[in-house]
Parts: sequence; C-alpha cells; structure tokens
Amino acid sequence: MSIATVPPTPAPSSGGAPGRTRLVEVVVPVHNEQRVLAESVRRLHAYLSRDFPYGFRITIADNASTDGTWAIAAELARELPGVRALHLDEKGRGRALRRAWAESEADVVSYMDVDLSTDLDAFLPLVAPLLTGHSDLAIGTRLATGSNVVRGPKREFISRSYNLLLRSLLGAGFSDAQCGFKAGRTEIVRALLPVVEDQEWFFDTELLLLAERHGLRIHEVPVDWVDDPDSRVDIVRTAADDLRGMWRVARRTLSGAVRLPVPARVRHAALPAGMARQLPSFAIIGAISTAAHLAIFWLLRGVMPAVAANAVALLVTAIANTAANRRFTFGVTGTSGALRHQIEGLAAFLIGLALTTGILALLPAGASRGTELAGVIVANGAATLARFLLMRVWVFNPRREGR
Repeated sequence: MSIATVPPTPAPSSGGAPGRTRLVEVVVPVHNEQRVLAESVRRLHAYLSRDFPYGFRITIADNASTDGTWAIAAELARELPGVRALHLDEKGRGRALRRAWAESEADVVSYMDVDLSTDLDAFLPLVAPLLTGHSDLAIGTRLATGSNVVRGPKREFISRSYNLLLRSLLGAGFSDAQCGFKAGRTEIVRALLPVVEDQEWFFDTELLLLAERHGLRIHEVPVDWVDDPDSRVDIVRTAADDLRGMWRVARRTLSGAVRLPVPARVRHAALPAGMARQLPSFAIIGAISTAAHLAIFWLLRGVMPAVAANAVALLVTAIANTAANRRFTFGVTGTSGALRHQIEGLAAFLIGLALTTGILALLPAGASRGTELAGVIVANGAATLARFLLMRVWVFNPRREGR
C-alpha cells in the first residue's frame, strides 16, 4: 500500500497549556467525494479557525478514490493552513483512519464524515473531556435525550436495531456506534489499533467494543444530525459486515484472545451466574433455528408474499426454539409449565415478527429474494438477542421455577 502525502502547513496555535499548544487532529475519510469535499473542508476549517480554542490539523484521508477527490484534496492542502492530504491505494474507511491516527502527533485524534451531517458546535464538547484527561474516547450520539436528528424511517430503524444488537449481544454501554463523529486520546487509540482487525465500516465499532471491554472510559455527546439524502452506503452489505464483525469480537472476547492492560475491577469481572453455560447452548440452538427459519422462508416465498412466508417460518421455528432452549439451555425437564413456557415464548416470536416484518416493509418494491433474505437475517439477529434476554430474565427465571 503506497501513501502519498502533501506536507501540512503548521497548525494554528490558539489555546492550550502554557508554553505548549494542545493539538487536535481531525481526519475526514473520503472515497469518491468530489461533490462535497471542498465545501465541507472549507466550512470545517473556518469553524476551527474561528471558534476552536486549541491547535488543530485537518487530514483529508482519501482511500482509493477514482474520481477527482484526490486532486481536490491536494489543492485544499496547498490552499488552507493546517490542512494535509493523505492518499491510500486501497479502499476502506477503517484503513484510512488507522493510517492517519497511527501517524498523528496530536494529543487527540478524531474523525467526522465528509458531509458534516453532525453540527460542528458539538466538536468542542466532544474533545474537551479527552484533553483534560477525564475520558479516553468520545462519541457523538443521535440516540440520547437532547439529540436532534432528521433522517428517514428506514435509516432510523436500521440504526436502532444495530445498536440494540450491540447492547444485547455484546453488552455495549455506549448508545450510538455508527455516528460518524468520534475522538480519542492518541496514546489510547494507538494502544487499541493493533488489535482492531476491521478495515472498513465496522472499524470504529470494534475499537469502541475493545475499549469498553478493557475498562476505558467513553464519553458521549448528544448531537444535532441531519441525514445526507445522497448517501451511497450499501445498507444491506454494511449490515452483514457488521454482524460478522460482532461475531468475531464476541468470539475473541470470550476466548480471551485480546490482551490489553486493564484495571483490576475489569480484570476480575465475570459473567452473571449461569450465563457462561447458557450462552454456548443458546448460540447453537439459535444458529440451527435461524438456518431452519431462512430455509422455510425461502421455500414458502415461492408460493406466498414475503411477509406471510416470514410469519409462518418464524412461528414454526419459535416453537421449536423455545422447546429446545427449555431443555438444553435452561435445564427445565418434564411437562410441568411447558404450555406456559410456550405461551410466554410467543412474546419473543412477536418481537421477531415485528422486526422482520418491519425490515421487509422498508425494502423497496421489487427487491430480489436475496435482498429480502439479507433483511430477514439482520432483523432475526436482533430478535434472537431479545429472545435470550426474555428467556433468561422472565420465561425460565429460576425464581419463577422454584429452582
């Protein structure tokens, strides 16, 4: 991978500790963004020059653009003080951030999406806790009280489902992994980079999960955010990549493959009682149920509408899933309470039905069966997590069973 850089003009030197300017690097990852690049970078530069009380440097990280993006980036670096341009020959937002952050000499590194969907007034609240040492990483969130968000129902549904998956499956404490508005103390980010595997859209989610797993403090800032209607992100493909990334992080975490220095309170933490035994069993049963659900859906889709095929497939597999988890995951035997368990298990079925029906309804008319199947996979993942939580804390709660 070759890197070409335009040397930056020295960054402005306002604010900071006596005798030394604190420096914040803002990375703007781009790929074929000639439409908005010049306007956005000039707007960002004007804001930082006028309103930001610390030294700054803007890095335009062009990951393998094939249009005029690189020429515009190079021209901006020559024109604006404190702006540099960096070119990578391979695609991947994560790859661009990794390179720019690893090379940075700033106290704090950050990034924001080139369309500047997030209001820039949130940038100082984002980086201030990092410069004072109060927090290790910081993220903008569109899902907190106080956030003001304008976007369509499809993106809203997908975003909330994705973050629900992170919280339910991986225990994430942060609210919005996908907001393109993040920052971190440089020494913390450099410690995490070697163990972050993803090079594309899951990169920053993986970094946050690893940071939280190892006891690092993540600060959240509610933001004003307006969706870019011309966004060209492949939502289905990105969602599938994110699910694979979540599985990889969960596997590495449970196996102890990642070893970073962690506080004692985190090092000695353990899963809740019984969960270490229940999770593998639930995962195996869930995988079999998901495969059966998708197979039945695929077969029925040829003779009935997608929503009806999904409902039938989900009902059949939900009944079998509840019975299997009752016996193997939660160790309940005999016929006593079996009917009640199935009735209560239908709550998980209804959640799954709502999620999968919702995502099918959001797909464009005439979508292929493959696209429908991908949508069902994403929604079914969220439903599976909800099912485990319901079964553990309600349906098969040992206190209710007298065990």
